[in-house]
Amino acid sequence: MKGYNMTSRIRIARSSLLGQIVRAFLVLAFTLVPANDALSESGQTELRKTPYPPGELKLEAVPFKIVYETYRQTNGKENWELYLINADGSNPVNLTNTADADELYPHASPDGSKICFSVDEQVGGQKIRNVYYMNVDGTGRQKVADNARQACWSPDSKTITYLKGEFERYTTTDYATKGIFFYNLESRKHIEHQNKGLHHLYNICRSPDGNWFLATVHGGMGFKHAILAIEANGPGVFDLTKYQVTGCRPDCNFDGHRITWGATDWDLCLGNLDLTSPTPKVTDVRRFVKCEKKYEVYHTDFSPDGKYIAFSYGPESNEMVGCKAPGWNICVSDLTGKWVQITNDGNHNKEPDWVPIRTSSR
Repeated sequence: MKGYNMTSRIRIARSSLLGQIVRAFLVLAFTLVPANDALSESGQTELRKTPYPPGELKLEAVPFKIVYETYRQTNGKENWELYLINADGSNPVNLTNTADADELYPHASPDGSKICFSVDEQVGGQKIRNVYYMNVDGTGRQKVADNARQACWSPDSKTITYLKGEFERYTTTDYATKGIFFYNLESRKHIEHQNKGLHHLYNICRSPDGNWFLATVHGGMGFKHAILAIEANGPGVFDLTKYQVTGCRPDCNFDGHRITWGATDWDLCLGNLDLTSPTPKVTDVRRFVKCEKKYEVYHTDFSPDGKYIAFSYGPESNEMVGCKAPGWNICVSDLTGKWVQITNDGNHNKEPDWVPIRTSSR
């Protein structure tokens, strides 16, 4: 093009660069304002990037337990197992004890009687990921579905919801899913969600009233990446991005009024959740945990009383289900951002889930 010389190019480049810098500054400022405001209201000027000393939270008085996936030796062979611990990390119990299969992604039923989970196992010489459930003490193991993953419970503890694998071949890719399915423990019937277009979802959880799912979508359903609210008994799908709920792995508390999720590899967030309005919305978004850049935080889960959040923490690694994460441990935080580490062996400890049971010794 005539008249488009190097000087013009430099001027345009400078102008474009300045515009990009201004836009980036505005986006950053817009993103951080709600978090900083909320932290100021809670009396914290800056979040601590490392765990507090164990005694900062009186977790020995918390009557609930935590179940999580961990990679360690069983009968002389390293594999994934499900461990149950007290809220302060004491009294660890191996619930699965299977050297020939990998148990992953545990979720406790709301009544505290059962745990659903994924299992990587060999079937006909091929590795496959299936969904099972068992009693909370590890007995009574039952298969739910083949080539399925990332299951959760209905509020009445009578139905397990799971995601079907997108492919027949084995993969650890979290979003390789196609369809939401319901399995009733009494009838043993499988029913697909009425919205047949649901795919590339992961980390689903169900609201306490049973009417909604929260989930992450990646590269599917017209979304690049988003946290969604999905009608459990209808076709509706709602993107929560406009409420600054961005990132992955959402979880709602036991009354359905709060949401937590991972905004980045290093930031965990909280917000007030409204699932009763014509469309779901989130307000008062704030960050409550931030770690150093060489570490990561993932897999948030509310305690049954809503006072604490369990999560995974460790050196930069692969956070996906069944992928090794050496040095990772389970942590617990209160809602002000005071967090402590409750496991210390670093045995790839991930995906914590609170178990709403009380023991006579607690």
